[in-house]
Amino acid sequence: MIDAPDAAMLREEAEERLRALAGEHAVLREDQWAAIEALVLGRRRVLVVQRTGWGKSAVYFVATALLRELGEGPTVIVSPLLALMRNQIAAAERAGITAVTINSANPEAWEEIYGQVAEGMVDVLLVSPERLNNPDFRDNVLPELAESAGLVVVDEAHCISDWGHDFRPDYRRLSTLFADLPPGIPVLATTATANARVTRDVAEQLRLPPELRPDGDDTLVLRGPLERESLHLSVVRLPTAEERLAWLAQTLRELPGSGIVYTLTVAAAHEIAGYLREQGLEVAAYSGQTDPAERQAAEDALLGNRIKALVATSALGMGFDKPDLGFVVHVGAPQSPVAYYQQVGRAGRGVERAEVILLPGTEDRDIWAYFASLAFPPEPVVRSTLQALEEGGILSTPALETAVDLSRSRLEMMLKVLDVDGAVRRVKGGWEATGEPWAYDAERYARIAAERRAEQEAMLAYLTTTECREQFLRRHLDDDTATPCGRCDNCTGRHRSTEIGEQAVETARARLSRPGVEIEARRQWPTGLSDLSGRIKPELGAEPGRALGRLTDIGWGNRLRELFAGDDGPMADDMFAAVVKVLSAWEWRERPIAVVNVPSASKPKLVRTFAERLAQVGRLAYLGELGYRAGSPGQQFNSAKRVQAIRGTLAMPKDVSAAIAQCGGPVLLVDDRVDTGWTMTLAAALVRHAGAPAVLPLALAVTS
Repeated sequence: MIDAPDAAMLREEAEERLRALAGEHAVLREDQWAAIEALVLGRRRVLVVQRTGWGKSAVYFVATALLRELGEGPTVIVSPLLALMRNQIAAAERAGITAVTINSANPEAWEEIYGQVAEGMVDVLLVSPERLNNPDFRDNVLPELAESAGLVVVDEAHCISDWGHDFRPDYRRLSTLFADLPPGIPVLATTATANARVTRDVAEQLRLPPELRPDGDDTLVLRGPLERESLHLSVVRLPTAEERLAWLAQTLRELPGSGIVYTLTVAAAHEIAGYLREQGLEVAAYSGQTDPAERQAAEDALLGNRIKALVATSALGMGFDKPDLGFVVHVGAPQSPVAYYQQVGRAGRGVERAEVILLPGTEDRDIWAYFASLAFPPEPVVRSTLQALEEGGILSTPALETAVDLSRSRLEMMLKVLDVDGAVRRVKGGWEATGEPWAYDAERYARIAAERRAEQEAMLAYLTTTECREQFLRRHLDDDTATPCGRCDNCTGRHRSTEIGEQAVETARARLSRPGVEIEARRQWPTGLSDLSGRIKPELGAEPGRALGRLTDIGWGNRLRELFAGDDGPMADDMFAAVVKVLSAWEWRERPIAVVNVPSASKPKLVRTFAERLAQVGRLAYLGELGYRAGSPGQQFNSAKRVQAIRGTLAMPKDVSAAIAQCGGPVLLVDDRVDTGWTMTLAAALVRHAGAPAVLPLALAVTS
């Protein structure tokens, strides 16, 4: 044990620890040592902004080892992703450090882990930011943990800042944790992707209160150049989705090693992975919706070079550590240069050359617009939430949905922000209002929205720039050391060929135009409704249905978005022919004998002519359409509100009801699109109640 270490003695010990972690020839960088010295000797708060692969994890593992030798408590690392946690645990083991994690995948082990921490058997405890506000953890575990911690680390610290490209409200809560830490507990925050504005914001949140700063001691910010000498960046612009897909399959065979193919949506990840597998390439799809066991198996397969690529959403965007990753390809452009540089940073950490390719698509802006629609809600919606909590006491999220018209994910995001701001508090059973005054910071939210728009424009500029691509990206990260890289397609003048064989393009076109997506039937009523609960009665339920495609697909999705954005009227013949193919492949238990359509406020001609034409081609009886009692229900964003609105408006005309009862067979129920699925569910219940023995939903599109 080091009794009273001086700087020279400490550095020698730190170098020895680094060699155990990174190999016998490893030597501390000056900024690594500066951070370790500040944490261990100065017990300071430090922000490290350094490129991917620089060795940020070495700082906190070496500092942990030194602090533990001094008799300090365990290090608590707040880490955002399971993949990152697994990599961190493996790295800790190499350094002789015992690390454990508490996350959503191992709840059965939490109590045992808490006991191990209390007994001093654990050097590092990794927790997700969401765990910090779990009522049991926050009230019973965190206070003691914060009191006894030897070091607190925040990985991917740009998530703290709502100016960052990947802001998470649970991360913002860390500023409260920092303020409540006992004096003398050092804090380290690390990230590879923070521009000057995000760096200032995070440093401010790390800062000690003025009365606790010795000699004006402030957050130590260590920011270095973000150059990645192994990355060779290029952009390939192809006009159609099928050309991009064919080019991708052709190019993956030529790229070195294994890598990641990023997509903007879950649907695109599965669609592209399916096509690449058909072309004989070993790939796996990976997203936040993938089962945890499957995700780990996919990560292990990539780490072991048993597959060519993971086709992934941004769920694999942070922290995945594979030093020999040979390439990163994006099918679709991320919303900002900062987010893009963060994702491409997965590649080339331990190899001399890694290929980085961007294949932008015409659908990218539509996807960006969708994500932009999930921003912080307008003030009236927030005020109605606070009022519901003040009047109702403790309310669960489902119960709040009956009073607040937001999607579940957006409602939870808003509640987390309000929690951080002190207006609400998460408790057992849900949420409660604190009664503390709260102001809606409209000016800040507007500035953040403007910043997002500017980032999107910058990303579009990246596609067409003739200057050095790496320099362009680093400048948007406010890296003043950026100079032309000499490696990208613009610097070298060597742009990738866009030539693709006609047969390859035709094969990709056939794959993308392959129609048919299953519509999963709703089986449970939304929670929170007073008179509807539990399972939907089987005698009122629908069969699993079919749709032509998803709006988020890169194949039919583009055509369907164009259809819904255009004028109302019949669909094109080739689209109708594709729907007929869907019907031909539908293995229903009993063939429908009639067609009924849902009324549409936005596309009445489209839906009615669609239903009538299906009846004519399929030799089915067209029985008419359902109606509205007092106009369309409009748009609602969560299940409870949607069900309430549809129940109050959707009606069964008497003549349609009589026709259904008389036909006595299964009914094909037609609509243009399925979003939440509740319109189709309630319409099916009306048709079943009128006497149809089965209802088969059919739509042109599902949202996702």
